[in-house]
Amino acid sequence: MAEKMAMAKAINESLRRALDADPKVLVMGEDVGKLGGVFRVTDGLQKDFGESRVIDTPLAESGIVGTAIGLALRGYRPVVEIQFDGFVFPAYDQIVTQLAKMHARSLGKVKLPVVVRIPYGGGIGAVEHHSESPEALFAHVAGLKVVSPSNSSDAYWMMQQAIQSDDPVIYFEPKRRYWDKAEVDPEAIPAPLHKARVVREGTDLTLAAYGPMVKLCQEAADAAAEEGKSLEVLDLRSVSPLDFDSVQASVEKTRRLVVVHEAPVFFGSGAEIAARITERCFYHLEAPVLRVGGYHAPYPPARLEETYLPDLDRVLDAVDRSLAY
Repeated sequence: MAEKMAMAKAINESLRRALDADPKVLVMGEDVGKLGGVFRVTDGLQKDFGESRVIDTPLAESGIVGTAIGLALRGYRPVVEIQFDGFVFPAYDQIVTQLAKMHARSLGKVKLPVVVRIPYGGGIGAVEHHSESPEALFAHVAGLKVVSPSNSSDAYWMMQQAIQSDDPVIYFEPKRRYWDKAEVDPEAIPAPLHKARVVREGTDLTLAAYGPMVKLCQEAADAAAEEGKSLEVLDLRSVSPLDFDSVQASVEKTRRLVVVHEAPVFFGSGAEIAARITERCFYHLEAPVLRVGGYHAPYPPARLEETYLPDLDRVLDAVDRSLAY
């Protein structure tokens, strides 16, 4: 039976299902046990599965990921939580030089089924190092899968698929959407992990986004519809690999594309999408691919974050500029 639940609850239920189904699944991280995580995403899991399955770790991200790699080598499937996006960098070396490389280094003999959960993005009024969007840094690294759900149903099923993957998955959780509710059906047949999905049909322009910006793009499509503009909203869901075929199919229909993400526009994931779609759809495009994102500047104090983050006006301005060509 489908149940309406917040994204944080959906991830909790997905972790619970995985822990129950496979004794080799472990949950690790700072305060994930007794506290249940700072966002309570792992609430109750240690109580139900014990301290040997849901493990409170020291404040040492490099050690957490390094330990998870060792456990994966011994046949476990660790799910690691990095408490906040800006805390991942002490573990970056372990992730990009060990976790991402071991499969190729061993000529395919060694698999590291590790999931690294990272709450990311802004919109919660947090302090420095708590609102970053570093997904492009990981998407650039061969050997890592990088995904980000935008709703509770995807959060549930994409976590199941990430845990079942024999390759390491960086699972970015849009923290500003933790409390948004949507239907979750534990008996549904999920879409493939790296398949994009059209969440709103349109004919005039495609808005492509993932994670926290999908909801904003849906709001932009609603606002544009009041002016007679038909916008298609494409939830990319996966950043690496990225479903370019679905983006291409949408752009061939609408002939215009605006890519939206919280991360800075400069060298962001939107740049790769823009370049690839320009190559694939050159004779279909009626306007250059435009990008909306954060500024090339350090994430600001909480009182200024609404100015920094993409908002409805910035998305609609890009829509107007594209349609003006």
